Amino acid sequence: MQDRQAQVSQVVVTARQMRDVEGRIFAARMPVAALMEKVAGLIALRVQQVEGSRVGILVGPGHNGGDALVVARELYFRGYVVWLYSPFSQLKELTSQHLQYAQSLGIPCYHDVEQLPDCDFLIDGLFGFGLERPITDHIALAINQLNQWKQPILSIDIPSGIHTDTGEVLGTAIRATHTFCLGLWKLAFLQDQALEYIGKAELIDFDIPWADVEAVLGDTPRIKRITPGTVKLTLPLPRPPVTHKYKEGHLLLICGSRRYAGGAILTALGARASGVGMLSIAVPESLKPLLVSHLPEALIIGCPETETGAIAHLQLPQKTDMSSFNAIACGPGLTLDATPIFPEVISSEVSLVLDADGLNILAQMGTIPTLKKRQALTVLTPHTGEFQRLFPDIADPKQDRVKAVQEAAVQSGAVVLLKGARTAIANAQGAIWINPESTPALARGGSGDVLTGLIGGLLAQAATKEIPVEDIVATGAWWHSQAGILAAQERTELGVDAFTLTQYLMKVISQLPTLGWG
Repeated sequence: MQDRQAQVSQVVVTARQMRDVEGRIFAARMPVAALMEKVAGLIALRVQQVEGSRVGILVGPGHNGGDALVVARELYFRGYVVWLYSPFSQLKELTSQHLQYAQSLGIPCYHDVEQLPDCDFLIDGLFGFGLERPITDHIALAINQLNQWKQPILSIDIPSGIHTDTGEVLGTAIRATHTFCLGLWKLAFLQDQALEYIGKAELIDFDIPWADVEAVLGDTPRIKRITPGTVKLTLPLPRPPVTHKYKEGHLLLICGSRRYAGGAILTALGARASGVGMLSIAVPESLKPLLVSHLPEALIIGCPETETGAIAHLQLPQKTDMSSFNAIACGPGLTLDATPIFPEVISSEVSLVLDADGLNILAQMGTIPTLKKRQALTVLTPHTGEFQRLFPDIADPKQDRVKAVQEAAVQSGAVVLLKGARTAIANAQGAIWINPESTPALARGGSGDVLTGLIGGLLAQAATKEIPVEDIVATGAWWHSQAGILAAQERTELGVDAFTLTQYLMKVISQLPTLGWG
């Protein structure tokens, strides 16, 4: 049972895949009416935890409307004052039957939203998953009016008007305060543009047989949510009882300039928190005393610098070259003046993380195609602007970030992490991880530098383990966001600067049991 629940919590489906899963259930002779009763019964139980006893039910023409009507009936029998808003003249047969029965119980039904009495909260059952056409005319006007009301709105499956796959607003959409996603997570719940409409999201698991999910998804690349359970498999804990620093990875950071010294410090502090055994940091010679003062345990490599204070060329210690390290992370604070060091970095034969100016130099040089020739994997961690500079021929990631990051990974041969409220990670085979939780507190300069160091440290520790790189990157993204969430809870969203963020990375690990660990 736990294995199935863990699988259900991870998997994400498109509208087409969800239709196919339901099709298999109905083909196995599960009555539609029986499934509707089960789903709506689970929703009704959850709704009873919401404060208030007067509820308005928004009824659509399809089975989403039928679900809403069963919820209305169940709440009515439990003493709620229930009103229906049903603006459609034609309903599916089962939905029509439920409406007739509700009216026979004396539940009032209105066709004009302005007639709907004052409610404590609303339940949105206008449109379910799979909507393709824009909402227009009197329905659009009604939704816009409902969005102006002060009452909470609880949407069934997905807020009416949101595209199930892209999260696009189809004309207009319900702004839900809470959404009950039915059966399996839909892709829209992990698209940035849908988040302000979804509100708090919760999965209603109605026991879809896992064999049906497997049959539909088959061997196609999976879209997965990062969960504490998946992180547990990748986090470098517990450590073996007999180990030493050389067995726990050696990471080389190449970062910083006289202009952006802080970038080097923040990246290094992120790496330190990862638990990496050995940390070397290549910076311009003038930054060496500053880095030593902040990270006395690290090996600070001072490099010759340009007149502007950037690294002119790498000068590693004697008997040391790029292959001496288990992973390299490069970019934060470099400036474009460090471009001459880049061919050597790209030609290295160990795992490489590129961020910030590392990405800007890559875009300027137009060397994305050469990444496929590297002997080791590359990780790119762009925000939206950097992504568009790197991949100008890929559609705007703001419209469909999942599709965009998938195309970028295939094009570059790299593992691509696209930052955002729902950070998306893809590998060259098309598999995708999405981080389902984050916080606006991370929208601060330097937060990304911390993530670069953290991912670099995790990669270095996993160098001798057979763990997919995208899983390691997903763990870094989850850990980073959870630190931001924890810090925001204690300090508010305004109190989480990047340096503070580094201090909460260890707090996340110490509080793993309360975050759903295990």
